[in-house]
Amino acid sequence: MEIKEIIEGFFGYKVTSVSQLEGYDSINYKIVCSKGSFVLKQYPDSEETRGLLKAENEVLQTLSTLPYDFPEPELTRDQQAIFEKGDCLFRLLSYVEGTFLGDVSHEEELLHSFGRFLAEMDNALLDCKQAEILAKETRWDLKHFGINRPYLNYIEDAGNRNLVDYFYLQYEQQVLPISHRLRKKIIHNDANDWNVLTRENRVSGIIDFGDMCHSWLINELAVALTYVMMHKTRPLEIASSVIAAYQQVLPLEEVELEVLYFLIGARLATSVCNSAKTKLDKPDSEYITISEKPAWELLRKWLEIGPIAAENAFKKVCGWEIEVTPIEKQLDQRHLYFSDSLSLSYRNPIQMKRSAFQYMYDIHGNSFLDAYNNIMLAGHCHPKVVRAGQRAMSVLNTNTRYLYDSLYRYTEKLLNLFPDSLNKIFFVNSGSAASDLAIRLARTHTRKNKIMVLQDGYHGNTATGIQISPYKYHKLDKEYHNPDILECELPKAFNSGYEEAEAGAYFAKRSVELLQKNQGEIAAFIAEPIVGCGGQVPLAKGYLQTVYPEVRSQGGVCISDEVQVGFGRLGDHFWGFEMHEVVPDIVILGKPMGNGHPIGAIVTTSEIAASFDHGPEFFSSFGGNPVSCAIGEAVLDVIEEERLQQKAKTVGNFLKSGLEELGKRYAEIADVRGSGMFLGVELLDLQGKPYTELANHLKNELRENFILIGTDGPFDNVLKIKPPLSFNENDARILLDRMTSIMENRA
Repeated sequence: MEIKEIIEGFFGYKVTSVSQLEGYDSINYKIVCSKGSFVLKQYPDSEETRGLLKAENEVLQTLSTLPYDFPEPELTRDQQAIFEKGDCLFRLLSYVEGTFLGDVSHEEELLHSFGRFLAEMDNALLDCKQAEILAKETRWDLKHFGINRPYLNYIEDAGNRNLVDYFYLQYEQQVLPISHRLRKKIIHNDANDWNVLTRENRVSGIIDFGDMCHSWLINELAVALTYVMMHKTRPLEIASSVIAAYQQVLPLEEVELEVLYFLIGARLATSVCNSAKTKLDKPDSEYITISEKPAWELLRKWLEIGPIAAENAFKKVCGWEIEVTPIEKQLDQRHLYFSDSLSLSYRNPIQMKRSAFQYMYDIHGNSFLDAYNNIMLAGHCHPKVVRAGQRAMSVLNTNTRYLYDSLYRYTEKLLNLFPDSLNKIFFVNSGSAASDLAIRLARTHTRKNKIMVLQDGYHGNTATGIQISPYKYHKLDKEYHNPDILECELPKAFNSGYEEAEAGAYFAKRSVELLQKNQGEIAAFIAEPIVGCGGQVPLAKGYLQTVYPEVRSQGGVCISDEVQVGFGRLGDHFWGFEMHEVVPDIVILGKPMGNGHPIGAIVTTSEIAASFDHGPEFFSSFGGNPVSCAIGEAVLDVIEEERLQQKAKTVGNFLKSGLEELGKRYAEIADVRGSGMFLGVELLDLQGKPYTELANHLKNELRENFILIGTDGPFDNVLKIKPPLSFNENDARILLDRMTSIMENRA
């Protein structure tokens, strides 16, 4: 089809040049002719398209009264704004001159002009009710955000895919339930950097009304802010400037500001989903994918900023009051309702409200980088885990006295991660309950009563758990002694006077001597592969390889407590016992198993499990319920899909190396130990004594810098670093930089 002939035939203008422009739903040409410059738009012919183009022309006529530049339909010789040739429809629109918003610096004056322009355009369209636009449904309308969700599958990286799905989940939870309260109007719906035009540091007009739709009014701002915030170091300040100017012309309602964060996230998600799809359909197209890289960057930044900070900033510039619960009230309530034995982290307690992946957000909108909460192994509020729980809870929640597929599906997936000998499982609700059950099972199986434990070990909060946890019972009574609990020295190589291999042999010899004094009486030996509460202490090399056979030779069983270190956190190994090249008889699971949902279990051999067959029935009211199984299975899927074990290794090695470099600069950093993303940093003063004061200073100063870590060990002088596995190398750099700054500037 000859474009030049169309222009000259239908309009009588002499054409100087024709050049094709990128387009989405239309084929576009820039025409330079005797009358000036125009854009010719070509569409497939259909009644629906005719109706939409007619409605769009009516909208452009309405906007023509504003002091801005909009495309103007050019009439043919026979006064038609829309004409046909062959099986196509055409429109000739005036070419709007100006400099694209994407090509100029976004100064404050321009941002205010942008906000006013959007509000004035929306205000002018308030009474427009073209039926064709009201009925239009487009995947770029955030009111129909869910249409794009199948495109998630085109995002290759599972971590990125789940990041996007988080914003789908939040849209479903935070926007849809109150969507009936949002004002609906016809909006432009695509005020991006390459549609908005400027002149002399002011917005002069806008082009491309192809995505115009009848949607929530706030979506106009959501779309515009999404693009204007890209490439910015302080996106909230940029957004606030635009919103403040919009508010002066067309005041926003509080509910609109409450959902704006999630709608911006939805627009970013729409962009990257469609870019992923377009890579397959149009691998050479730059028009659709032009914003992909900055969209991903802003999406990650948006997650870091969090919904509370964004909502507070938006409300502040619009004059809405921000209400928070005073911390004094919460502290009074805590004292009123709970025992003082329930501790708080940090000198300055945190009023938490939300969380996502490696971030936690307090009620003031502060975003905390979480390097501490290992329970959320897959990341806080991981969408795959949350959705699994929601679906299961809406279908069935019962107990193991009934038959249901999710129990067997999850069990099979979980047991496939263990050596063949560990082939039976008992589900409970926590690591503490699992520890308690493991001891009961060991005593039943061996018909013995004594339990051998490690100094500073911790195995739960039940009565039995406390009895086998020196970390706890020594705090109750320094002279505590239960004749059935045999406490071995902690096989800690650091500061032992021995090299790693020698330390393992030395401590194993000491434990075997204790065992021999109680020959034939020991039911079980229980140990964590890395002793967490004892200060993140990896058991010395070779220790378990010596002790396990000795325990078994006198009739006992060996228990590995994997509650803190299991499920790939250690990087090199999925289970902690693998790092010691042993296979236990019973494994205790908990904490990260449900990513925050209360699940625990013990895994054991057929022979040991059979010891319960003829005794009292084992039953846990909630252990192994369908909801827990669905959540547990989702956690395993995330670990596999996002390659979290490999990530724990890569990021953990990077972080550990950085901590070791810090140790070369500051003598007080005496030992850096652990594996993957389960690390400990032991602090000693220059006399070699536990530096508890410095450990607590670092922990609390990091908290003031919005980074969460913990401290532990018998002297509380060990920094505990065990973040969600969504924690990445950039997060590790931030942690290292802040630690360096605190060490450098301490008094």
